[in-house]
Amino acid sequence: MKNIGGQAVIEGVMMRSPNAWTVAVRGPNKEIFVKKEEIPPLPKLLKKPVIRGVVALVQSLMLGIKAITYSAEKAMPEEEKKPSSFSMGITVFLAFVLGIVIFILLPLYATKLLGLVFKTVAENSIAFNLVDGVIRIFFFLLYVVLISINKDIKRVFQYHGAEHKTIYAHEAGVELTVENIENYSILHPRCGTSFLLIVMILSILIFSSIPKDWPFIEKFLSRVVLIPLIAGLSYEFIKFSSKKIDNPLVRLMTKPGLWLQHLTAKTPTNDQVEVAIIALKEALNMEAVIAERKKGEGNAD
Repeated sequence: MKNIGGQAVIEGVMMRSPNAWTVAVRGPNKEIFVKKEEIPPLPKLLKKPVIRGVVALVQSLMLGIKAITYSAEKAMPEEEKKPSSFSMGITVFLAFVLGIVIFILLPLYATKLLGLVFKTVAENSIAFNLVDGVIRIFFFLLYVVLISINKDIKRVFQYHGAEHKTIYAHEAGVELTVENIENYSILHPRCGTSFLLIVMILSILIFSSIPKDWPFIEKFLSRVVLIPLIAGLSYEFIKFSSKKIDNPLVRLMTKPGLWLQHLTAKTPTNDQVEVAIIALKEALNMEAVIAERKKGEGNAD
């Protein structure tokens, strides 16, 4: 099974297979806790190209909240207050709003100010959106560099590397052991970091279709409205590139995303890889159980 994705969480890793998701977390006393759930099947309409990318993004956010909440509960010492799902949801919502402000509103306003100085920026739609996109990418890089200073975030980035290494080993068909996984890369073409870079690059192209004469507020709102479309198209590119990664041109197109992952994925310790292995094995076990159950249901019919 190649269609496995993942996410680093607090002192752990979440793995997602087509029909299930699991999260493994190392607690303060070094024990490993596991949470696992099935993922309900989607209607065929929601599996259509572009639409499925939007659905996958929403699902990833929802599962991410669950996984991070669980990891916070298990990774924190008993005496510390545990975050609730509601408080974590509010935090994610506020982070989403802040993201819109930092990565859409501020670059757009900065570009507008530059247009007062440089007429080409103000009068040429392509120039305007190119400058807007470059500023957006700069803000994103600055954001990643700043948060990586935090030691807790550094550990999350190490678990991110463990997730990538483990998925690579699974895709190669080798036995999932710490020793076998050691030599695999911490960079993976299906990574969410690469996805975000594709989103920012595609946004430059799509936002260029917005008339330059629109008022500032309409330009801003149109960018927000177009987020699902851009996310859906970016998902399709990631999906396509992962299938055609042996093609030299496709491999070249994925390079910037891999370079960017050097900021968000770090070399893990053996203990961190062990957690990622458990998360993936649990996901694969769940897939086997679900497949067997479906086979039984088919025979019953």
